[in-house]
Amino acid sequence: MNRRAAGLLATAVVTALTVGTAPAATAAPAAGAQLNTRTSDPFYHYDGSKPLSSYKPGDVLKKRTLDYHILGIPTPVKAIQLLYRSTDAQGRPSANVTTVVRSHNSDGSKAVSYQSFYDSLDPEDGPSRAIAGDVSLGGLIANAEALVMAPLLGKGYDLVIPDTEGQTADFAAGPGYGTNTLDSIRASTRAAETGLHSGTEFGLFGYSGGSIATNWAAALAPEYAPEVNRRLVGFAEGGLLVAPAHNLKYVDGALVWNGVIPMAVIGVSRSYGIDMKPYLSAKGLKVYKELEYGSILDALGHYPGMTWKQLVKPEYKDPNSIPAFTEAVNKVNLGQAATPTVPGFIGQGNAGRLEGTFNNPHGIGTGDGVMVAGDVRALARQYCATGNKSIKYEQYGLLSHVGAMPHWTLRAMAWLDDRFAGETAPTSCGRIPAGNSLEPEKPTVTK
Repeated sequence: MNRRAAGLLATAVVTALTVGTAPAATAAPAAGAQLNTRTSDPFYHYDGSKPLSSYKPGDVLKKRTLDYHILGIPTPVKAIQLLYRSTDAQGRPSANVTTVVRSHNSDGSKAVSYQSFYDSLDPEDGPSRAIAGDVSLGGLIANAEALVMAPLLGKGYDLVIPDTEGQTADFAAGPGYGTNTLDSIRASTRAAETGLHSGTEFGLFGYSGGSIATNWAAALAPEYAPEVNRRLVGFAEGGLLVAPAHNLKYVDGALVWNGVIPMAVIGVSRSYGIDMKPYLSAKGLKVYKELEYGSILDALGHYPGMTWKQLVKPEYKDPNSIPAFTEAVNKVNLGQAATPTVPGFIGQGNAGRLEGTFNNPHGIGTGDGVMVAGDVRALARQYCATGNKSIKYEQYGLLSHVGAMPHWTLRAMAWLDDRFAGETAPTSCGRIPAGNSLEPEKPTVTK
C-alpha cells in the first residue's frame, strides 16, 4: 500500500463515521445461542475431514482475499484472511481468523502484528468481521482503528490483524489472546499470498485490550512459539491489564468503567468453563444477560455506580470467596507469566478521575480509569529484575485511558521504527517507581 492508498483508508473511516451510510447493525442473538455458530459465513467454521488436533498451531485451514471495508463500505485496499489452527486458554485445539494487509512499499521483510482493542463478548465484533464488511455496534472500534493502522502501512509495514479473543470472544482471558496472536503470525508466514515468510521480522503493537494480547504474546513466545520469538523486534503496548483482580476493585462503583466488571466475569469464566450464575444476585443475573454478547460500548457508562456487591449474593461479596473464579483470575495475571526476552515499550496513564474513576484502594492505588498504574509499574520493574533490561516505561500523570492513547500511539510507532532499524533499545530500568504486589489472589472462606 502506498501513501495515497493509506490516506484513502483513513479518509474512508472518517467519511463513514461522519456520513453514517453503513448498513444497520445486526441484532443481538437470542439467549443461549452458540457463540461459534452465530455467523452465517462458512469461512469461520473449520469443516475439514481431519481432526483439528492433527494440524500444527499456525497451520492455515482456509484463505480468501477481499476488499478492506470500513463500516460496510469497500475501499481500494485488499485484505487476505486466514482461518488457522490455534490453542485456547485451556490448551485445547481451536480455529481462529486473522487478516493480512500488505503495504505497497514493503518487500515482506517487516510486519507489525496489530492487536485490536475491540473488547467484546460477541465474536461478530472482531476485526476480521469488520474488515470483511460486517457491521455491528461493537465493531465500530475495529473500524475506527484503521486510522491507527493506516500510518503503519504508509511507513511500509505489512499488517497482521488477529481476532485476538478467538471465536468465542473470551474477553480479558489473556493466555488465549497470546496464543491466538502468535499463531496468527505463524499462519501469516505460511500462506504464499501474504508475501510474508520465515525471515520476516515482526513488531507487536496494541493498546488497552490490544495490549493484553501484545504482552501475553511476548511473554508466551519463548516457550510456545520460539521460532516467532526469534523474529520479534519488540513489543509496544499502552493501557495494560496486568492483574484483573486488582482492576475489579479499582473500577468498583465507578461512573464509566465499572461495566468491565461483569464483562470480565463473563469472559474469564467463559474461557475457563466456569458457571458464575449460581453466585449472582438478581441484579447480577440481569446484567449478565444484558452483556453476555455485549461489547465495551454496551457496558461503558451504562451502569454508573454499580458495585461487585450488587452483582453477587451477599455471601460472595468478597470475589476471592469464589474459588474457581479466583483460580481463573490468577491464571490471567501477567505477573505470574514469563518475562519477555525482546525489548518492550510500555505506556500508562494515571489520571482516571478524568473518566469518572476516583478510587484509590489500599495496595492498588490509582490508574487511568480502568487500568492500574501501580500494577503496570510493578510488571515493568519485574521484567527489568528478571533479565530484560530493554524495557522503556512511561507514565502519563495528566492523561486518562482514552486520552493517553493518541500520545502513546505516536511514541510507540517511533519506538518500533527504531527497533526495525536495529537501533539499541532504550531502558527505564532503575528509574521506574515502585508498584504493587502481583502475587496470586488467595481464596477466602465464606461465613
